[in-house]
Amino acid sequence: MASQEDVSQMASLLLALTQPNTETIRQAEVALKPILKDPRSVPALFEIIKGRGVHADSVRHVASILLRKRVASHYSKFESPQQVEFRKELLQVLASETERPVRGGVVGIVAQLAKQESTSWEELWQFVAAAAGDANGQARELAFWLLQETTETVGLHLQAQYNNMRDTLFAKGLQDAEAPVQKAAVKALGQLMSFLASEPDVQIFLGQLPLMLQVSVARLQQDEDEETVATVLDVLYDLAYSPSIGPDQLKDMVQFSLLCLQNTNMDVTTRDSAALVIATLAEAKPKTFGKDEALVAGVLEALFALIENSPESAAGALLESNPAWREDEDEDDDDDYKDTPTETSMAQGTLDMLACELPKKYIFTPSMTRCMSRLANTQSPAARKAGIACLGVIAEGCSEPMREHLPDLMPHVLKAAGDGDAQVRECACFALGQISEHCQPEILGYSSQILPIVFQLLDDSTMSVQATSCYVLEMFCERLEPDAVRPLLDSLVRKLAGMLEVSTKRAVQEMAVAALAATAVAAEAEFTPYIAGTATLMNKLMALQEERLYSLRGRALECMGHMAIAVGKQAFRPYFTATMQCACEGLATESTDLHEFAYAVFANLAKVMGEEFAPVLPELVPHLVKVIGANEGTMEKAAEENNQFNSLDDSDDEDDENGGYVLHVRTALLEAKKGAITAIGEMAAHTGSAFVPYLEQVMEVLSEAGRTHWHPLIKCEVGEALPSMVVPSVAAYHGGEVTWEKGDANPESNPLNQHTAAITTAVLAELMELMNDEDKETVGKACEGVQSVIELVGPHALSGIATEVLKLTHDLLMRKAPCQQVDDAYEAVAGSGEVEDDDDHETMMTAVCDLVGGLSRVMGPHFNQYLNEFLPGILSYAKSSRPVSDRSMAMGCVSEVAQEIDVSDYWESQYKPAILQGLADPDDNVKRNAAFGCGVCSEKLGEKLVTDYPLLLQALSPLFSIQNMNNESSAACRDNAVAALSRMIMALPSHVPLAQVLPPLLQALPLQTDMTENETVYTCLLGLLQMNQPELLANSEHLKRVFLEATAETSKVAPEIQEKLKLAAESMGWA
Repeated sequence: MASQEDVSQMASLLLALTQPNTETIRQAEVALKPILKDPRSVPALFEIIKGRGVHADSVRHVASILLRKRVASHYSKFESPQQVEFRKELLQVLASETERPVRGGVVGIVAQLAKQESTSWEELWQFVAAAAGDANGQARELAFWLLQETTETVGLHLQAQYNNMRDTLFAKGLQDAEAPVQKAAVKALGQLMSFLASEPDVQIFLGQLPLMLQVSVARLQQDEDEETVATVLDVLYDLAYSPSIGPDQLKDMVQFSLLCLQNTNMDVTTRDSAALVIATLAEAKPKTFGKDEALVAGVLEALFALIENSPESAAGALLESNPAWREDEDEDDDDDYKDTPTETSMAQGTLDMLACELPKKYIFTPSMTRCMSRLANTQSPAARKAGIACLGVIAEGCSEPMREHLPDLMPHVLKAAGDGDAQVRECACFALGQISEHCQPEILGYSSQILPIVFQLLDDSTMSVQATSCYVLEMFCERLEPDAVRPLLDSLVRKLAGMLEVSTKRAVQEMAVAALAATAVAAEAEFTPYIAGTATLMNKLMALQEERLYSLRGRALECMGHMAIAVGKQAFRPYFTATMQCACEGLATESTDLHEFAYAVFANLAKVMGEEFAPVLPELVPHLVKVIGANEGTMEKAAEENNQFNSLDDSDDEDDENGGYVLHVRTALLEAKKGAITAIGEMAAHTGSAFVPYLEQVMEVLSEAGRTHWHPLIKCEVGEALPSMVVPSVAAYHGGEVTWEKGDANPESNPLNQHTAAITTAVLAELMELMNDEDKETVGKACEGVQSVIELVGPHALSGIATEVLKLTHDLLMRKAPCQQVDDAYEAVAGSGEVEDDDDHETMMTAVCDLVGGLSRVMGPHFNQYLNEFLPGILSYAKSSRPVSDRSMAMGCVSEVAQEIDVSDYWESQYKPAILQGLADPDDNVKRNAAFGCGVCSEKLGEKLVTDYPLLLQALSPLFSIQNMNNESSAACRDNAVAALSRMIMALPSHVPLAQVLPPLLQALPLQTDMTENETVYTCLLGLLQMNQPELLANSEHLKRVFLEATAETSKVAPEIQEKLKLAAESMGWA
């Protein structure tokens, strides 16, 4: 029992907290803080709470808030009888309290005590059960209010009561006649389901999910109760990754969320939460989601309709993510930019997630059908806008099937770029940029059509079209060859430079600079005449001092780095010092953006300048090491749901395990750290022996970041940088190259210097650790790194670790690695219990297969003993049910292995069926790799393939009929067929019907794209010519044409091969 004096003092201070005077409140808080540390404050506060009619309700409310904050730290200091009495009185107050805010405060106090008493407070649970069955609606509401606040206690300690709670509490509460009770039941059940989302026990309550959703819809329609809907959406988000969610629940969750997303009367943030639920379900349960064809169709139709019916720009996802664009818009509108979601941004974000996450066999065709139907609508610009915008949105996620369908798509995209409606043109540029970025290299075949259109759009009267045109150039030109950009190079440079000088819009300037940089990269050495003028423009921008212009300054710096890559060391040397000075000046600012741009420039200039970059290492390496080792996260006080009087909580009374703090990540510093790792990797790779003194400290921070950093972005970058750490040692102790023999791991013939061996061991240990990571991209980089290291230093790199490397690689092929277990385990639980073939290609698996090829190249015959285990895993990706990229990858892998080791034991059972299937594949890339495998196996296995020659020749024959030489894949396919036939002729000339095969072979020459096969093809022809092969001489006119074209001034045939051909041509009298 509190003394009257304590109660009076406390009440006067609490009254002060309710006053509208900041200084009065501050003084009261200062006075209360020491008082609240005393356990006697508990009975004093409780007396005030009970004093209905004595103390103002507002004071009693404040007392309940403070007691909730302090009771946990003081409760244990009371004797057991006092605790029992306190709990008894709390329930009595709850039963009689009529003032809702006070009752809510007391509920919070009860919840705090429930955490400590858990199951021993039987009276509480009896109280809840009695209240739930009370005739008074407020009592029934109170029951669910208590359940909601005690969720953690219920979730941890009352599992035995779950079935009873479901049947006698929640089932009745959701169907209660009074709306407040229904609402409270929804919140209580929802919070419990969220708490149990990852536990099997959630299954007990999932049967109530449909009813919970129905109640939410009814409350929204009858009472416009959006708060309940928002609560339910939060619950659905928490349930998205629950292994217990099956097809039926997923369908209910998506349909409810879609209903909310389409409701234009709801607050946009609530609708955005609904979009997030749909996107998260696509990410969490892609196959279950995708298999429901009607559900996918309904979602797509709704998303397309939102974009079509919205007046907003559908290219806004590109522009509004650019701070410069937002500032330009703010200046025009004379209004602050409000970073709130729009109908278009919500729809595009959700569609993007669907395209990226759902298996392509479920999402591509229905999405594409809707795009095409809207693009064909000549009457509605809004429909065309939606069609072309959505085409751009799905380009990343559906890049593989889209690459196959470019001939069908591109006429529509190019037509949209000339549409009479500005928004359609703007979205066409957005789509072109996305397709250019994600549909490489196939899109490059359209350069002669795309570049003139984009050049025209740079003069568009609409600023957003100009800006997105620059974006297209940036994305498109990055992979172009000089030949493709040459016809428009002068005009492009002048146009972009003019835009820079004329435009006052920073967004347009930034995009123009990025487009200039990409143009330089495409033009390569042909950009040299423009470097002086462009550098002058960039120097002006690099001198900008206004903080709001730092991003433009950084873009200019980035452009200088790209120009260096384009023109090379000699041409860029005059600009090196000034560029480095500007970059270092950026490091002196507090702008993480400038830091990031500086690190990118350091990476590019190290690559270009090589050992000439070494003098700056003493200044830069310590800085980069410090950045890589820095902590980009800070612990900050966690916000409470009820954040009143936070200065009066008990956080400073005693140490708390969590301390009420959460990790706040500064993403800008995260990106800067990534850039620093990239830069230090390039410095190690290109500055030679000068980097050796820094290896120890750099390895230390890279190892720490790779093993302990929580973000995949950093671990992935570490995986890419680590192999470069071996390069300086090779430069210092091996003259830049280690001479090794395939399969020779004899310790007596070890070519590795002690330093090189040590750094190799350290690097491979870190990379193997990353191969066990749960992030697939990180694992892929680690595989690439292992391959790079072992191919650089040879078989001795694998001494002592070969078995582990092989196991890690095999686990990845068999989908047993940690990064693959979560996805497969989930699909088995949520679906039919089996993990089915996926139609989505994983980039990581390309790196895994490349590593298999690297292992066979380095281990040689020692790899044969493992081939029986590896081949089934590799060839499982060659099945017709797999996507094109998988089939092509698998064929390429087994072909590389056949090139390195003897595969004769596996020819009949595995290689021959796979190659024949590959040669009959509908895709040219698969056929190309199968042709390579056919040729390599013929070359390596010789007489063992005699009986199969007719079958192989028959399978190769259709590849010579490929006509579309403008398509790189088609041209490469025919080139590889020519090389395969050449290898077969050289291996067993007497078993090839030369009279039949030589005319189509000669007709297919010269090779169009795969110049690496020139040596094979011309060695074959020269050999036949030397043998005076009559069948070849009978085709002398065709042979003469081939030789003259191969030795022409414009020929891409290597000079040493040309010399041999010229001598042969002279001997034939063709010169």
